[in-house]
Amino acid sequence: MSAPDAAASGATPGDVEKGAAAADTGAAANDGAPAGEGVVGAVARRWRRQDLLDKSCSALRAAAWALSLLAFVVMGTNDHGDWKQFDSYEEYRYVVAVGVLAFIYTTLQLVRHGVRLTGGQDLQGKVPLLVDFAGDQVTAYLLMSAVSAAIPITNRMREGSDNVFTDSSAASISMAFFAFLCLALSALVSGFKLAKQTYI
Repeated sequence: MSAPDAAASGATPGDVEKGAAAADTGAAANDGAPAGEGVVGAVARRWRRQDLLDKSCSALRAAAWALSLLAFVVMGTNDHGDWKQFDSYEEYRYVVAVGVLAFIYTTLQLVRHGVRLTGGQDLQGKVPLLVDFAGDQVTAYLLMSAVSAAIPITNRMREGSDNVFTDSSAASISMAFFAFLCLALSALVSGFKLAKQTYI
């Protein structure tokens, strides 16, 4: 705006300078980044973060799958005659049962992930995130309860007689505990994903 035009419109010289500065700033912003790049960049970052979280959950569940498999196989084959048989103790039978449940749950979750990777249909909306979050938490809780039930009896046995039976029991309990840690971390990631769920 020229000085005569500004005078005619009633604008002061200060207003003219502020308007020119704002126009220069807008032009510089447009020259530096195309319009809408900020939105596209934010969406791209969100997709990368979502992909990283998905891979983290899958890796943790794969680890839990292997550990729960080891937990119930080691305990299920822990049979050495006389009193050294896992099925003679309710706590050890519980470890085997929970290990099988954790193995089945993680297997189904890994199958779901494989279906998604191949372009298959999954549950819609927040339902898959709720399933992941609740499933991880419940399975982790069951594993922890099995570990907590089996540790005291194993410690009492090892005080009186430390042998292959007690060693195998301790190894199975350790695998179940590490499976719990993996699913507990997966539950944290699932909860974060659920909290950040958007509909873009």
